[in-house]
Amino acid sequence: MTKAHFGMIGLGTMGRNFLLNIAEHGISGVGYDLDAAKRQLLLDEGKGMPLDVGSDLGDFLAKLESPRNIMLLVPAGPIVDKVIADLVPHLDEDDLIIDGGNSHFTDTDRRIAELDAKGIGFMGIGVSGGEEGARHGASIMPGGKREHYDRIEATLQAVAAKVDGEPCVAYMGSGSAGHFVKMVHNGIEYAMMQLISEVYDHLRQVVEMPAGEIADVFAKWDRGELDSFLIEITATVLRKKDRGTGRHLVDEILDTAGQKGTGKWTSQAAMDLGIPVPTIDSAVSMRQISSQNKLRGQIAARFDVDLTHHHSSLDLDDIEHALTAAFVISYAQGLSLLAAASAEFDYNLDLAKIARIWRGGCIIRSKMLTDIAAAFSSNSGHETLLLDAVLARKVEHGAIGIRKMVSSAVGHGVPAMCFASVLSYFDAFRSQRLPANLIQAQRDYFGAHTYQRIDKEGTFHTDDWEA
Repeated sequence: MTKAHFGMIGLGTMGRNFLLNIAEHGISGVGYDLDAAKRQLLLDEGKGMPLDVGSDLGDFLAKLESPRNIMLLVPAGPIVDKVIADLVPHLDEDDLIIDGGNSHFTDTDRRIAELDAKGIGFMGIGVSGGEEGARHGASIMPGGKREHYDRIEATLQAVAAKVDGEPCVAYMGSGSAGHFVKMVHNGIEYAMMQLISEVYDHLRQVVEMPAGEIADVFAKWDRGELDSFLIEITATVLRKKDRGTGRHLVDEILDTAGQKGTGKWTSQAAMDLGIPVPTIDSAVSMRQISSQNKLRGQIAARFDVDLTHHHSSLDLDDIEHALTAAFVISYAQGLSLLAAASAEFDYNLDLAKIARIWRGGCIIRSKMLTDIAAAFSSNSGHETLLLDAVLARKVEHGAIGIRKMVSSAVGHGVPAMCFASVLSYFDAFRSQRLPANLIQAQRDYFGAHTYQRIDKEGTFHTDDWEA
């Protein structure tokens, strides 16, 4: 084969399939990975296509036409910098490095500046669609210098998904625009998946539908206004039966949803820019809560209350108790964040002392800070204020009031976002089982992210969700 037009470093699931897609469209490519087995797999799957591999980095670079176009599909973070550092001494002016992973946009801006000073091009492009998209057509979001995009535009258009014949790729803008757009895409994805899981949870718990019937509901919705990938795969994963138990597989999946950080980055960027994204924020928080399943079990046991006979009448006492409970839960959230930061950054914070100095002078001063300081001074070892006996009683006393507040606000069309978020935070932590099992099933379907089970140890992946 003559020298290749396009190079790929990282021949895992995404990189290998993206390069196979390129070659299938008649564009010559060469791949490299430290793992010889992955290099051989590319050659095996790409037999008869204009594909080659490099036996080492030097061989890989020698097989590329000049100026070189080199795409990286490796895990975001330090590994990207390591690959760039290995490449740079061997590159020529006007060679182009393309980061196709989920890198943080600030890292992309830094890398553009560092490589521009060396005369080497750098682009950050978002690629969405998982394994299937990489192989048969993804949505591609390129950012960087326009002239760099122009150079690879035909290649990206060839491998992008097509809708009515139009390729799903376009130049996003300069700098890290591509990675920023992909980050926000993922934030929206978080929100949509959480919304779907909450609908599933309502149908499962309130309507008492089994998974198969819920699948039929989603399948019907997918034929109407809600026609979408996530609705489609939700119906599919809800129908899947577990061969071992005969039950629906989603019911066997541990309700702890994973994440790779892009949802959190979206919330952080939104905070920095002063743009409210409460649904994305809530979706990120729900995944974080789902990961604390042991603590949820403790709180669920502490607040095991039958709400069957709850009614929606509301009086001033209810509002007072609701506000008191909401204050406790809000303090609990902030102090939990301080505890986590203390552990992460070795701050060695004294939370009892902080609560005491907050009792006067500051904006959030309140009488209940005396009880909060006492809770932390008692060396109880509780991970949250919600497990302290005194403060838990305040929450129990006001929990119905919060429900009435939210119900009344919804019924009258009055915004109550903070009360609603307080209530959802509380209910999520007092739930022994969350619908995060469905999110894990979805993630395994489109990204092979694996899942854990409730009935056995280990990590599992299902190849045949459609069966």
